[in-house]
Amino acid sequence: MDLSLNEEQKMIAESAVVFLQEKSTMAQVRKIAENEGGMDRALWQDVVDMGWCGVALPEVAGGMGLGWRELVLLQEQMGYHLACVPFFDAVIALTPLWQALSQTGQGLPVVDRLAQSGQVCVLGMTVRGELPATASVKVDGDALVLNGQWNQVGSGAHADVFLLPATLPCGSLALLEVPAKAQGLQVQRLPTVDTTRSSANVMAVDVPLTWAAVLVHGDALRKLWAQTRNLAAIGLAAEQVGVAERALDLAVAYTKERRQFGKAVGSFQGVKHRAAQMLVKVETARSAVYAAAFIADTVGDATDLTYFAAQARTDATEAALFSTRESIQLHGGVGFTWEFDPHLFFRRAQAGSQRMGTVEQWREQIAARLLDESVMEAA
Repeated sequence: MDLSLNEEQKMIAESAVVFLQEKSTMAQVRKIAENEGGMDRALWQDVVDMGWCGVALPEVAGGMGLGWRELVLLQEQMGYHLACVPFFDAVIALTPLWQALSQTGQGLPVVDRLAQSGQVCVLGMTVRGELPATASVKVDGDALVLNGQWNQVGSGAHADVFLLPATLPCGSLALLEVPAKAQGLQVQRLPTVDTTRSSANVMAVDVPLTWAAVLVHGDALRKLWAQTRNLAAIGLAAEQVGVAERALDLAVAYTKERRQFGKAVGSFQGVKHRAAQMLVKVETARSAVYAAAFIADTVGDATDLTYFAAQARTDATEAALFSTRESIQLHGGVGFTWEFDPHLFFRRAQAGSQRMGTVEQWREQIAARLLDESVMEAA
């Protein structure tokens, strides 16, 4: 498996670096996190204008026709620069749905209206990325009436449109398009550890909808959701790689400047070893993420991506947590202060470690699968 980037992919990564270095400086990140609730509207519009929302969408849907390898390169830089935009929730997590809808004539107008319009659309998924089934829909004449609650919806505080799973009267699960300003829809912003992102509880009380709000339902939705969770986990892992690498870079830069006993502390062997450990974890995680994205592009929907997603997710989560903690330690006494940046990346790493399932949950899932396979082989 050749994980090296081609010229087009290198160009995408380099352009993302240049763009975000200018638009998502740490001064801007702090300003948005402290005053704007973690949402940089101007930066989001720039992201939309650059076409990043349609990187992995087919050309027939107005996208670039690229894949997950290109998406993870962008998401990696989003993590490196702590970009205050809902790229993960509104692009990464929704790309599988847009790709599926783009394959049907009825779905193309939906993709054009939601994916490429600049609206912030988010999924009403659980923190673990699972498909919630607590909401229900009633039929009232020719209309639908939605009731239910979806907790801790990522980027929910800034959403323009929610895509909410609910049970239809026939007992089938469906994904419904619900405008954020719909009558009866309540959005409660939640405090977050990572102030560069938002989260919200969403409650529907007799929200009126039409049948056109049903985007996908039944077995098709369950299959799509399983694939979405795996692909979103790979995307989130890419962000964590960016976070881990930035934490490493901050630590290296500081230890080169900080002097003790007449020498830069970065010249001490103990400090070098800790930085080397961080680097190993970053590169190991990057390889796992790139490999998972390569598999996703190569096999498409034909293969279960759970094993690859679990590898990327666990490696990247551990790299992000380890590197951000080490970065704080290597900054010494100032590492714990508000004025220095390591704590911002530590917060992102901590918050990200709980989304799409924890490391322990992914390992338990894989262990259960391996044990089931062993039992079947023995039988």
